[in-house]
Amino acid sequence: MVKVKIKTGDKVRVLAGEHKGSEGVVTRIFKDKNKAIVEGVNMVSKHEKPSATNPQGGIKEIEAPMQISNLSLIDKNGKTTRVGYRMEGDKKVRFAKTTNDLI
Repeated sequence: MVKVKIKTGDKVRVLAGEHKGSEGVVTRIFKDKNKAIVEGVNMVSKHEKPSATNPQGGIKEIEAPMQISNLSLIDKNGKTTRVGYRMEGDKKVRFAKTTNDLI
């Protein structure tokens, strides 16, 4: 399993695939599958059967997970950057490699 450097709440840009160039906020991470769900990106149609909570049923749009390798973090300047780790005192902090700013 690869070290996941993107965390929930990070603003990311899609680097490859059908949604290349799209931006959004990471809402959920699946570390075991190396996938993430990005808000408003990679929307798919899901058919729902009528039930007690949804008596109408129908077609619902939901966000599908996408590979973390296709995502890149966006720094304060709005540019994509890689993520690094360093020790500041006794704490391990994340920083943007392009600007050296803390994330």
